Amino acid sequence: MALIYRAILLHPIYCRALMRGNPWGWQRGGTVAIGAISLLVILAASLMLDSAVRPRRTGRRSWQGLFLHLLTMSGLFGLFLAVSGSAIVAAALAIGLQLLFVIGSNAKHAMLGEPLLFSDLTLFAALFRHPSFYLSALSAAQKVGAVLGAGGLLLALAWLFVPRLSPHLIGVGLLLAVLGMMSLFLRSRAGRDLARKPDMPADLARHGLAATLLLYWLRWRATPDPPILAASVEERGADQARPELVVVVQCESFADPVDLTGDPRLALPGLTRARQAAWQWGDLGVSGFGAYTMRTEFGVLFGRSEGDLGFRQYDPFLTAKGEASYALSARLGAWGYRALFVHPHDLRFYGRDRLMPAIGFDRLVGEESFPPVTAGQGRYVDDRTLGAELRTLIDAATGPTLIYAVTMENHGPWTKDRVAGSPGGLDAYLHHVRSSDVMLADLADHLAGTGRSALLVFLGDHRPSIPGVLEPGQARHTSYVMLRFTPGDGDASGPGRADLTPDELHHAILRAARAD
Repeated sequence: MALIYRAILLHPIYCRALMRGNPWGWQRGGTVAIGAISLLVILAASLMLDSAVRPRRTGRRSWQGLFLHLLTMSGLFGLFLAVSGSAIVAAALAIGLQLLFVIGSNAKHAMLGEPLLFSDLTLFAALFRHPSFYLSALSAAQKVGAVLGAGGLLLALAWLFVPRLSPHLIGVGLLLAVLGMMSLFLRSRAGRDLARKPDMPADLARHGLAATLLLYWLRWRATPDPPILAASVEERGADQARPELVVVVQCESFADPVDLTGDPRLALPGLTRARQAAWQWGDLGVSGFGAYTMRTEFGVLFGRSEGDLGFRQYDPFLTAKGEASYALSARLGAWGYRALFVHPHDLRFYGRDRLMPAIGFDRLVGEESFPPVTAGQGRYVDDRTLGAELRTLIDAATGPTLIYAVTMENHGPWTKDRVAGSPGGLDAYLHHVRSSDVMLADLADHLAGTGRSALLVFLGDHRPSIPGVLEPGQARHTSYVMLRFTPGDGDASGPGRADLTPDELHHAILRAARAD
């Protein structure tokens, strides 16, 4: 090792030869020796990196998790060696990739309160399909740095590429051997018994990040679709009084500012009035913080609890098509309702353009139905504009109609330039959430004035993440209200306050829709 360090420090030409994987001109033995040393170094370094993953591990790691970690890092080394032919390049890429995962996981834990999940890797594809949605949060300097860094990496890989066949074949052999060992281990009793039920914090502490990502992905793939849900006789019956209109508004990052800050002066007048008139209202116990809109959306739409979902709970939209018969749109559709899905954003995001028709929505209303966002208006279509479109759809509805809307105005980040003249942070959030509150009040007034039977459900999908102001903690609930409008003498008495989870809200909507 001393000879290698001396060569790196004193002999640039020798260093370049070392990076190419054959410093002494050995055709076989030298390459294998350099590869073995490089692999041992990254395995040791990777264990140190993994110990930095938050939340920090408090006890001993399981031997199964350690074994899977070492196999994973060895497999990455073999993959990069097969591509580049250079042991040093393979080692640098393998440890660099792990470093990227550790940094990303810790950043996510600090902002959202949970570590990196296997389902988060699907967002890489979304990054290329919808770059503006993610890259808009980066400064110009960060964007330039990312482009230059990626270009520099490609040039370095091209310069250090080894044309000789032998190191590439060694990399392929190592990768195949690792995959074989991993397959045998996971089929053994010791592997089969790992992570049988989702408990991410405990499994991360017990097995480490790499092993947990791999195990959860495998368990997710093995989870079957639930049995098809057939409409019950009660649901098919036509002798029950049902509201002509069911309007569900899932409001982005909507939460009661009093709950967030403890300051009663920040109470929202529309929400306060809606609670007083509500048939049912309460806290909505969402699982995510600052993100994961689709978890709440899935719960309300499909009525399946996280316990029912198992390893699908982390990103249920990935497998939602297999559960289409459970969807609110499908169940109300069996009662004769026409279903509309409204979202003032690119419907391709999370595949809503394909998923919503598959689960029973008859019409999709996307960003093309709204005027372009102008300078000073904000980053997204504001909730008052969305509310105006919803009132138009309500007036145009003929026959039983479900309208499910997902808002965008309150989406982060909450930077100082978010609202003109605002320092950002909580001040910017309050500016936007008041717009949501006005939308709620306007919709309630409009439905009350139509003279038609209606059910209005308004809910927040998760709390906002505002670094230094609102950060992940034990309290994650948002708010929901359900208002029933009946022609004549007004609403019948309802359940009043009832704190629910999103899946429980799904069933509450069905109960309210078929109540006399």
